[in-house]
Amino acid sequence: MISRILFATDFSPWARRAEDYACSLACSWKASLTVLSVAEFPPGLNPDYPVNRQYLAELLTTASSQIADLKSRAERRGIVVTTRVATGIPSEEVITAARAEDSDLIVVGTRGKTGLVHVLLGSTAERVIRRAPCPVLTVRTEQADTAEDNSLSKPITLERILVPVDFSDCSLNALEYAVVVAQQAKASLLMLHVLEPVSYGLDFTFSQSSARQSQVSIWTKRLEELASSYQRSHVPMESRLLGGVPADSILGTARNQPCDLIVMGTHGRRGISHTISGSVAEAVLRKAVCPVLAVRSPKFGSGHSNVIPTDISPEIHT
Repeated sequence: MISRILFATDFSPWARRAEDYACSLACSWKASLTVLSVAEFPPGLNPDYPVNRQYLAELLTTASSQIADLKSRAERRGIVVTTRVATGIPSEEVITAARAEDSDLIVVGTRGKTGLVHVLLGSTAERVIRRAPCPVLTVRTEQADTAEDNSLSKPITLERILVPVDFSDCSLNALEYAVVVAQQAKASLLMLHVLEPVSYGLDFTFSQSSARQSQVSIWTKRLEELASSYQRSHVPMESRLLGGVPADSILGTARNQPCDLIVMGTHGRRGISHTISGSVAEAVLRKAVCPVLAVRSPKFGSGHSNVIPTDISPEIHT
């Protein structure tokens, strides 16, 4: 299914680990790889102004040299590589390239900014996720990791995949996509459903009341039914029910299991609705200890048929 990978890089330390993933997946999945470098040039600047023209020329010269080096590294691993160098706003150019290349997967690196820095600067990765025509794999790198080559050269493993499921359409689409990724990677899946505090009590613990225990039993059964519906996929799958704040529970599960990848559905909200409600996927993206695959627009092969049971409901009434 994943045969065309687009890797967007600025050749910063944050992109180095993402390059490892892009090349490793392309190599093991026999996928082609397009490498994109964007010389950031705001649209308000006049490219014909002498200073701007010189600045842009230097950016393009540097990008062309770096992208040629990356292509050589990838081709030595037997990967079919094409390159693109663009100018403009990085997130816009990544989306444009993904559409032009009909990419199945976009790979980007991220620093995982949080707090005021994130509010002011945003994140190229998050902008890409909200509008990308295909799933986006974000690989987060910490400041400390960039100082140690050993941290950046760890082997790429994809043996256990965590999939948070809240029974919304986007999370079920993400699960469907995760199953195909697991098949391609020969990995196992862990489905996680999180009951938020409003569902069971503000102390984050399950009480012994019959109503709440009944709700836990119902959700547990739903998860088991969902897992059993994927038996013919031949992907090892287990399910887990936890209580707590969704992002925190997801991050904790990924760290404690541990997991090699988190696959999450996202609505791709923008504007005021995103500011108010936020996004669990983006909260996880900023802090996850493993890569996050955000699925807003899943791409399946022409022969793919969904196996999600039609009686799975996004809401449970007790």
